[in-house]
Amino acid sequence: MLINYLLHTGITIGYFTILIVSLNLALGYTGILNLGHVAFFAIGAYTSAILTGMGMPFLLAFACSAIVAGFFGFLLTALTARLKGDYVALATLGFSFVAISVITNWRSLTRGPYGIAGIQKPEIFGWEVVASSDYFVLTTCVAVISVYKIYRIVNSRYGTLLEAVRDDAIGLLALGKNIYKLKYQAMMISAAFAGIAGSLFAHYITYIHPTNFFLADIILMLSIVIVGGLASVRGSVVATALLILLTESIRFVDLPSSILGPSRLIIYALVLLVILMYRPRGLFGRIDLP
Repeated sequence: MLINYLLHTGITIGYFTILIVSLNLALGYTGILNLGHVAFFAIGAYTSAILTGMGMPFLLAFACSAIVAGFFGFLLTALTARLKGDYVALATLGFSFVAISVITNWRSLTRGPYGIAGIQKPEIFGWEVVASSDYFVLTTCVAVISVYKIYRIVNSRYGTLLEAVRDDAIGLLALGKNIYKLKYQAMMISAAFAGIAGSLFAHYITYIHPTNFFLADIILMLSIVIVGGLASVRGSVVATALLILLTESIRFVDLPSSILGPSRLIIYALVLLVILMYRPRGLFGRIDLP
């Protein structure tokens, strides 16, 4: 029983790590205040669930979840590319409202408030990923590859250009660089990895519902990014594991269920306050909060 719980926690850390590191790519490295990341997560989950339900093999549906989420990342950037600061935050937050609303009401495609049940477990070249231990291996492998790919991106010359978009967009524009193209690309990559995380999530729990993708979850995502530090892949990985393990540990405390749920939010708030007081840049952050 304990082993299954530990595997579940490890799987959660795995797909959440992809989600947080990809958010940091847009927010920390490129300076795009994206509050629509939870929508990309939902789009990836529903895309993979719907396609596999139609008979598409898992690997192809998995790839499509990244492509479709990446397309919506491009679309969102096209609509907000010339906005700045708080206006970007409001527009991306509005996108999340619209996306979740469409998922909730497009019953012929998403089954709306009924959700999608019976999502099949992945099958990869004859390997049926059914047991929790198998899914832990799959999630860990995908998470490691995803984090490595993002790490290579941000530590390349291309990553330097993304940071220049964040720090001095006007100067970069004066050098003849297309800052809008860089924003498009950063958001598409960020959204695509969020879609991958969504696909892993959907096939793990085998039942998804619009309430799985609370708009309030963006607060949790931002909290983890801030605790780990902006523009730090290592910080995002460590903070994700730290906060999930910290909040999961309270399950072993004898508390009523009515208190157990809110206590998680209290822990997130306390950790965030302590970090901001003593390490304003987060655990491994390299830049200040905007």
